[in-house]
Amino acid sequence: MGERVKKDYKKDLLTTIIEAIDEKKAQDIVVLNLSNISSRICDYFVICTGTSNIHVESIVSHVELKVKKILGEYPFSIEGLENAYWVILDYINVVVHVMQPQARGYYELEKLWADAELTKINTVNYG
Repeated sequence: MGERVKKDYKKDLLTTIIEAIDEKKAQDIVVLNLSNISSRICDYFVICTGTSNIHVESIVSHVELKVKKILGEYPFSIEGLENAYWVILDYINVVVHVMQPQARGYYELEKLWADAELTKINTVNYG
């Protein structure tokens, strides 16, 4: 039974993160499912693009707030807020990458983890 709770929790965490990112109008949201890769560092990467420092900071802040409010969880660590070029929120099983376009184009995480199952997220208009 404990394993089922863990799976549901991961799904809830992933869904909450994606909703928060989408609500702040991030661009090019993708999920990489790394769970079938033996050398993985987590089960999922969520990658999105913010258009500026302020947009990246806004996305990160909203993810933190929404996950805390809905699931009562805090990220294990946050890296990159000082320049908001590429911010990483580490929720252990799910790692969120909020990147400015230049960083996203340069590092190409989707290609680096090409063995992972990639899902593009269709955004919702919260207008």
